[in-house]
Amino acid sequence: MIKIVKMISVQQMRALPVGMTKATPAKKTGKIYIYNDYLFINEPNEGIHIYNNANPGAPVNVGFLQIPGNVDLAIHNNVLYADNFIDLLAFDISNMNNIKQVKRVTDVFNQFYLPGAQKYLYTYKDTLVKKQTYKGVINDLAYSSNSSSGQGGSMARFTLMNDYLYTVGMNNLSLFDVKTASSPTFLKAISLGWGVETIFPYENKLFIGTNSGMHIFSATDPANPVKLSTYSHIFACDPVVVQGKYAYVTLRTGNMCRQATNQLEVVDIEDPTKPKQIAVYPMQNPHGLSTSGDNLFLCEGNYGIKSFNITDKTKIGDNMLQHLNNIKSFDVIAGPKSLIVTGEDGVYQFNYNNAANLKQLSIIKGQR
Repeated sequence: MIKIVKMISVQQMRALPVGMTKATPAKKTGKIYIYNDYLFINEPNEGIHIYNNANPGAPVNVGFLQIPGNVDLAIHNNVLYADNFIDLLAFDISNMNNIKQVKRVTDVFNQFYLPGAQKYLYTYKDTLVKKQTYKGVINDLAYSSNSSSGQGGSMARFTLMNDYLYTVGMNNLSLFDVKTASSPTFLKAISLGWGVETIFPYENKLFIGTNSGMHIFSATDPANPVKLSTYSHIFACDPVVVQGKYAYVTLRTGNMCRQATNQLEVVDIEDPTKPKQIAVYPMQNPHGLSTSGDNLFLCEGNYGIKSFNITDKTKIGDNMLQHLNNIKSFDVIAGPKSLIVTGEDGVYQFNYNNAANLKQLSIIKGQR
């Protein structure tokens, strides 16, 4: 396939069509997000496929929200936030049959500009792509326990907490005030150093995964996050999830990460200013992960998905409940109705009432 690359101006980019079109299957799946009875599946750089997921055994494709250059999303009070290359777009989804764009916040993700070409972006095949896209890095999702917001998985770059939208770029944390959900306001960006990958909110704290460790920020004052500590480890690719006083971090080799190690780390964060490692377990190639009660679900990339009992933090490696090795899995959400897993060939849903016996409910196949 010949890739036709051309440079377009920011004005031309903003003139590209955005909005609802008819339902089509995804060619490639990126981040996923659940909100009420709906499942949102990003198709990297193209937009968001929307499914009615009231019955996880038979999800219904209801439409495609076309957004060039889109990779991330989050939802708060019936407003969907999505990146449109360098801009943030807000859509009113209170009527799923009539989704409307309500705001564009310009130039907030400008780390994707090219040096020396400040007002030009690259498109390929008439579709906007990020020139500095993370080749081979899997785009995953964002989790929020706030009931007015949705829920995603472990590798998010967008998340919501206390009426604020937090987004991470390659080297910064950006804040948006979303008290008026339909009118997000950019407040500021906080520099974090290079290699930022994921963000996870938990009990007024933000846990930011980078390729050299985990930053813990207090968001007690949500407009002014304060860094409490950094937990450093070997250079690797890693998301983080938090439950109670423990953080679970996966490290993996491959992709853009330097050769390191494949493992699950358990970190005691009871004192968030002094995180300390309490256990390490070897894995095959761990990606995203999700906790639910006494169970941890861990994606092993090409090696499948595993479930563990995590009651005893020092024996998780001995307490694997199941290993489904026939599914290529990248990220996972333990949702209210189903365990949702993104794989190379689509999005799977499982009944996980018994974590030792996951039962497949459905698969949304990707069209490659």
